[in-house]
Order: sequence, then C-alpha cells, then structure tokens
Amino acid sequence: MTKPHIHASHPKVVSRLKRAEGHLRSVIAMIEDGRPCLEVAQQLQAVESAIRNAKQALIHDHIDHCLIVDDPQTSEELKTISRYL
Repeated sequence: MTKPHIHASHPKVVSRLKRAEGHLRSVIAMIEDGRPCLEVAQQLQAVESAIRNAKQALIHDHIDHCLIVDDPQTSEELKTISRYL
C-alpha cells in the first residue's frame, strides 16, 4: 500500500470540487424542473469553471512540489502553458 499523497493545496481543491458538485446538483434540478435553457447554460458554465479552477490549482501545486524544476522561469512557463489544458 502506498502512503497518501497530500499537499497543502488539496483542501482548496476539494472545496472547489464540492462547489462544482453543488452547481451540478443545481443544474440537474433545474433541468428536472423545466427551467429555461439560458439559466441551465449559466449554471453549467459555473460547473465547468469550478472544475477548471480545481484542475489548474492541482496542476500548479504538482509543478511546485512534485516536479524537479531548478529554474523558476521554467516553473512559471509550465504553469502558464498548463492553462491551455
């Protein structure tokens, strides 16, 4: 069994994912209630944004703490390019 791989940023990532989960539950309820498509689309955008932000935070933390990057400029370049994932 491997030991847990936990970083200081993980609670924030979990918080972001829980926010996305709440938005997704809202979307499901909105569709079931027959809410207008525009409102549903806005909530879906919120879900997508929350997940994207969680992913970026996790990737940036990985770059900072798991990858061996001796050059700070390289680290920043990796963070910048990860925005396009």
